[in-house]
Amino acid sequence: MRCSLTTGAAFLLALVTLGTPVSVQGQWATLFDGASLDGWEVLGNANWELGDGAVFADSGSGFLVSEESYDDFELSLEFWVDEPANSGIFIRCADAQSVNDRNSYEVNIYDTRADQTYRTGGIVHLAEPGPWLNTGGKWNTYQIRAEGSRLVVTLNGVQTVDTRDDQFRSGPLALQYGAGRVGFRNVRIREID
Repeated sequence: MRCSLTTGAAFLLALVTLGTPVSVQGQWATLFDGASLDGWEVLGNANWELGDGAVFADSGSGFLVSEESYDDFELSLEFWVDEPANSGIFIRCADAQSVNDRNSYEVNIYDTRADQTYRTGGIVHLAEPGPWLNTGGKWNTYQIRAEGSRLVVTLNGVQTVDTRDDQFRSGPLALQYGAGRVGFRNVRIREID
């Protein structure tokens, strides 16, 4: 038994060293470490650039899409946006080659959205955020929990959404660049039993 635990630990260490995201049930796994885009596919023409432990874009449009799919999970990440930025975290994407707010859940990042119904902290077409929090010009945290049909969004320690919907059950994650200046760092996930 001792040998198999050591072998298993060595295997996990080797995968982490190679930059492959490793998610062990109930344990946090780093999806973006600030040093490379290993584990992510670029979709679109956003000008993603690495620097200072984060990835930023300020022109074009598109997504960073996780190579792995997830069912039930907790996602934790930090994002930075300027005031006019349009971005979002897309979860349970049904089509990794054509990510949009109709084939996945979009946890929005868009303080200045013309229709404020689904602004930052809300889930587009599903749940309004309450309360409203402005996020421009600083690092912010999102905790997103998807467990069965229950979706919970927490922005900067304040719960903004707790709703249920069973339209999308599994799929990759996507980080969006739409407008302004957008950055992401410390993207981690923990799968739920």
